[in-house]
Amino acid sequence: MPNEIMVDVQGLVKRYGSFTAVKGVHFQVEKGEIFGLLGPNGAGKTTTIEMLVGLRKPDEGTAVLSGYDVRKNVNQVKEVIGVQLQSTSLFELLKVEEILRLYASFYPSHVDIDELIGDMLLTEKRKGRIKGLSGGQKQRLAIALALIHDPNIVFLDEPTTGLDPQARRTLWDIVLRLKERGKTVILSTHYMDEAHVLCDRIGIMDQGELIALDTPQNLVKTLQSASTIEFHLNNPPEPEWFERMDGVKEAAVKDAFVQLYTDDLQLALTSLIEVASERAIKIEDLQTRQATLEDVFIHMTGRRLRES
Repeated sequence: MPNEIMVDVQGLVKRYGSFTAVKGVHFQVEKGEIFGLLGPNGAGKTTTIEMLVGLRKPDEGTAVLSGYDVRKNVNQVKEVIGVQLQSTSLFELLKVEEILRLYASFYPSHVDIDELIGDMLLTEKRKGRIKGLSGGQKQRLAIALALIHDPNIVFLDEPTTGLDPQARRTLWDIVLRLKERGKTVILSTHYMDEAHVLCDRIGIMDQGELIALDTPQNLVKTLQSASTIEFHLNNPPEPEWFERMDGVKEAAVKDAFVQLYTDDLQLALTSLIEVASERAIKIEDLQTRQATLEDVFIHMTGRRLRES
């Protein structure tokens, strides 16, 4: 029996004058799924989410959330979704417990506030003012506010941006517990490790388009390469030059940064070192690693997911 479709997006388009920020995006999300929108800043992730939650009106296309059309059934959509935006403005002088009770009063019913505070690891801060919270605590509070009315679908827009590694891991655990409770989660991020750990399926966005959609494992398999060799080289030749080396299946070159994809790491490294020695080429910052979603993005666009 097929799973229930909670989010059905068909041909969403958003324009700002002559600039098209989102270009005909299509995807569906099943009940209980964590669906990720992965891409660099400016790819159209946030604009897509803002159209889905009613903050921006689509110029074309449709979106149905839990059976309600985002244009025609605005009030019903608000009842079935919870939203944590990339930047959330809170009443800094209110206490954690106070703002949760305030938000709870906006809905005809709400979850148990004490239990929610515990779930978000905010018990010790419940009497503290919001201005005294750390970045990670504020993000967990923002998620708590999104969950106060027990929504079917939860939107998390770049929830861990700016957080330290420990705070990020804490938020990951919270997101995975939402899935265990049967919530449908749509998560936008530009962190490849975050998408790989959390998401059942990922839509890769670039320049307003959805350029790939699959599970993290299947997306990495599209590379047909198990390992990546990375290094810097002054004035590197075209990718085709590297692809003639033994063991190299594909190459990507961006300025002085070179990536070689291979299923035979030892053969490719040996070939690279031999050629570099013969031609007196100086290789810098050489490292090897397993192929990742970052490599998928480079393979599809020729650019890194996060430009340094």
